[in-house]
Amino acid sequence: MYTYPHTIASGGGEELTFVGRRRDERGEYLEVRNRVSPGSGPPMHVHFRQEEGLTVEQGRIGYQVEGGEKRYASVGETVKFAAGVSHKFWNAGDDDLICSGYICPPDNIEYFLTEMYASTKENGGKRPSGLDAAWLAYRYRSEFAITEIPAFVQKTIFPIQRLLAKLTGRYRKYANAPESVG
Repeated sequence: MYTYPHTIASGGGEELTFVGRRRDERGEYLEVRNRVSPGSGPPMHVHFRQEEGLTVEQGRIGYQVEGGEKRYASVGETVKFAAGVSHKFWNAGDDDLICSGYICPPDNIEYFLTEMYASTKENGGKRPSGLDAAWLAYRYRSEFAITEIPAFVQKTIFPIQRLLAKLTGRYRKYANAPESVG
């Protein structure tokens, strides 16, 4: 589906490059590189099926698992998040944060993030449009969740947004979206 390397940008200080799909003793994984501007980073989220690892090449990463203390890592250190653990990370320094890493197994992370970043960029770089977030969160609910989105929004507002978007044809752009895994 993609030619590697494949780079996406959120318009809000995050750039992610999918370097390629690889295989080792763990199975298939997606090799990634990211560049994060000072203070930027993804919201609290969870990958239900995937482990994520980031090795700091430049800068300082701040990270936190849900309910845990804020922690930090510097050049040469690796941060890992197990499947099913809600987490977030951010650039905790004054210069760009650059990391190399992996997501194992890849499942639909590349499609999900490509669409989320595109929507975020179109929406001014702060967050994806509610309509896109509602569709993507529902479609890939067995794989990912943005846990910072309040439960009320996910259970009440998102279904209304999905219905309105479907009725207006907004979701035609997702006609070839891959099926969720799990």
